[in-house]
Amino acid sequence: MKVLQVMAGAAQGGAEGFFERLVPALFRAGIDQTAIIRKHPYRGAELTAAGIPTTEVRFGGPLDLISKRQVKQAIDQEKPDLVLAWMNRGADSLPECDTITAGRLGGYYDLKYYRNCDHLIGNTPDLRDYLVKSGVSPERAWYLPNFVDDRIAPPLSRAEFDTPEDVPLLLCLGRLHVNKGFDTALHALVDIPAAHLWIAGSGPEEHALKALANQLKITERVRFLGWRRDMAAMMASADVFVCSSRHEPLGNIVIEAWAHGLPVAACASQGPTQLIEDGRTGLLSAIDDPSGLASQINRLLADPTLGVDLAGEAAAEFKSTYSEGPVVQHYLDFFQRVTGKDPG
Repeated sequence: MKVLQVMAGAAQGGAEGFFERLVPALFRAGIDQTAIIRKHPYRGAELTAAGIPTTEVRFGGPLDLISKRQVKQAIDQEKPDLVLAWMNRGADSLPECDTITAGRLGGYYDLKYYRNCDHLIGNTPDLRDYLVKSGVSPERAWYLPNFVDDRIAPPLSRAEFDTPEDVPLLLCLGRLHVNKGFDTALHALVDIPAAHLWIAGSGPEEHALKALANQLKITERVRFLGWRRDMAAMMASADVFVCSSRHEPLGNIVIEAWAHGLPVAACASQGPTQLIEDGRTGLLSAIDDPSGLASQINRLLADPTLGVDLAGEAAAEFKSTYSEGPVVQHYLDFFQRVTGKDPG
């Protein structure tokens, strides 16, 4: 079984992070792969070090015919059993060809970019339903979940971020974009006077969020950590994980928290609602409702036993459904069904 992976994504993001986990995991499971990726300071080096031959191309947009030609050349030369393209730009680079092709979506994307894909993959049941409702035949629409890295790490030094050791610490992660609702988390912090908040990420809303923290007079309790790769260490440092997104198709970050034993308080956007059973594997509040989110976080801070129980149930859910073994097996089964070849 030979698979050509095509990833034209950005430097950071949930889909990009999953790509970096899945491709080496498939290699460990015996899948022969090559990768074509957008030029990136470390992604290519990491894939090469993991044993995956990798080519970096420009992927500069719809008028970038050179990158599309390079993808076609790779298909002709490698003769893979399957080409797996990631998100809009990767899928849009696929030529018409005899090779079986699949496009992996990370959201409710416009399907015009996937015209040359034989199969489409959604990473939540709702995304698969979206594909079918959009006219994709059920036998071409697949649900394949994500997994996250559950390796543990020691906590970061709170002193490094001027955070007292004896205060409850909340953690938010993600691109600083309006969809992530970090403004909701900041407003909620006003009603959680005992806690401090770390926000890890970068993006276009950074200036506005810092200005909002200053306006709300909570600057001394908020730390903007920038974009970081030490996910496990950040999770080990916090007491509660907060997902304040107003739009979150999957919620990899929720699964990350589950994998590291951290109780979750989340706004009820698409992904967290599908993942979390309220009161069993996490706590949910309405989107754009800072007081509701604050109330759920205060419940966790006031009742540590509740947090332990939620984290325990969530960890069991993670291991059975969202850890590497089960998810890789889903992909192997998918490869076999669409190609007719045994991937083992």
